[in-house]
Amino acid sequence: MSAASDRREAWRASWAVGLAVSAYGVSFGALAVASGLDVWQACVLSAVMFSGGSQFALIGVLAAGGASAGPAAIAGATLLGLRNGLYAIRVSPIVGPGWAKRLLAGHLTIDESTAVATAQPTLEGQRIGFWATGAIIWIGWNLMTFAGALVGDLLGDVSAYGLDAAAAAAFLGLVWPRLRALQPIAVAVGAAVVAAVAIPALPPGLPVLVAALVAVVVGVPNLLGRPAELPVVHHDEMPAAPDAGESDR
Repeated sequence: MSAASDRREAWRASWAVGLAVSAYGVSFGALAVASGLDVWQACVLSAVMFSGGSQFALIGVLAAGGASAGPAAIAGATLLGLRNGLYAIRVSPIVGPGWAKRLLAGHLTIDESTAVATAQPTLEGQRIGFWATGAIIWIGWNLMTFAGALVGDLLGDVSAYGLDAAAAAAFLGLVWPRLRALQPIAVAVGAAVVAAVAIPALPPGLPVLVAALVAVVVGVPNLLGRPAELPVVHHDEMPAAPDAGESDR
């Protein structure tokens, strides 16, 4: 594939992913208003936090417990946001040196910009994929958040339209494509069971944090993951033994 084709493919993927994800910001804007935020608070949250999963976690807990659930909401959003730090390690070679560029890249390091960037075969395509996807989604997500917040503010009680259940549906949509192996399925089922048991007994927000421990218990020791495979060395690839008269040095 030529360099020009690589660039076109990176731009095409960036626009396709960016526009689809941006449109989803309407739901966040409407739900943010329904959870008690005003239009401008919803917009600032999207502009500054800019992490869809963390944003939905925050407003989901606030909607359930109000201002008193603030600490739990922040903790849950922070836990989800930690994954972006892992993404930063992967995209660091793509971004390249320069503290100002890295500072900006840190704000645009999200699921989609990382995925589009790492899917490209060349470094130039990876850089286009990262920056273009991140910029398109940031602009589009914030515009759609504003539109959704205005609509939610005009509608009043969005629970009458079923939008209060959209946050849970949003999380299901984010998680479902990743349930392709035994370990993530076990984590998802275990976390759901723990959360369901904890909801009647704990204040809003805390069941989410307790359920997150399932991922720690199962994921850190890699209980259900595939063990790392040792490389197979064939006999004809093994180094020959040194002669008896040869020095070990």
